[in-house]
Amino acid sequence: MAKKSDTAAGRKVGGVTVSARMVVFAVVAILAVWFILMNTSSVKIHLWGLSTVSSPLWLVLLVMAAVGMLLGWFVKRYRDRT
Repeated sequence: MAKKSDTAAGRKVGGVTVSARMVVFAVVAILAVWFILMNTSSVKIHLWGLSTVSSPLWLVLLVMAAVGMLLGWFVKRYRDRT
């Protein structure tokens, strides 16, 4: 059997294995939090012409990020089954 290279499996840093995927996720998460915190104004959201809701933009961005993460998790879970 071939042994996985150090770069494919990740590297140990302080007893924790760190992969490139984890580093990219951490950078994107930090940028997303920074972007959300910089957008604090209030926005109006039109819900399919039925009503209009006013909400802080940071809350809308946070909810959309959570929905995106949840959908990504469901897609990954579905792909792992097939």
